[in-house]
Amino acid sequence: MGEACCGRHVDVRALQARQRRVLSIVLGINAATFAMMVWASWYSGSSSLLSGGLDNLGDAATYAMSLAVVRASAFAKARVALFKGLMILAAAGGVLVQIAWRLAHPAVPLFESMGLAALLNLGANITCMRLLMPFRAGDVNLASAWECARNDVIEGCAVLAAAAGVGVLHAGWPDWLIAGALLMVFVRSAGRVLAAAWRGMQASTT
Repeated sequence: MGEACCGRHVDVRALQARQRRVLSIVLGINAATFAMMVWASWYSGSSSLLSGGLDNLGDAATYAMSLAVVRASAFAKARVALFKGLMILAAAGGVLVQIAWRLAHPAVPLFESMGLAALLNLGANITCMRLLMPFRAGDVNLASAWECARNDVIEGCAVLAAAAGVGVLHAGWPDWLIAGALLMVFVRSAGRVLAAAWRGMQASTT
């Protein structure tokens, strides 16, 4: 009996170590991608790139919080997941403001720099999602982190499509359209994360 308990304790610690290692890697990737996307958004004049950059910033913050509570209680993890949902909503608000500004100041983004940044962003997002995939059905902490990574892949594909649309049509509206679609994805994802966090908080208090 004692050996079984000891073995389980070792397995839990090993799992937590793997979780911390993966979260540290995806945190670094998202921080670097955020800096690249914001610079590319400024250089190319793209709303969808800025939305992706803000999403990467929010993800970097949420991965840092996930890393901090790997060994915390279920209630603490649920509270962090609640904050993650609010961060996703904040990213949606940033996208909304950027879309409104671009509509008031229309311009055609530079699709070459936009496309290159979109490709780099998508590659980084796919890497993060693959790293987090083994933990997608785990506790609310890692499950919400995987939710963020999956959103990032959707966002990466959408931004790449926006760059292609701008390049083919020589117009700014594909960029604004994709940014609006990403806004809806963020809001839907925030709803799922907030609902899961609420259920986790309720379960841990009963």
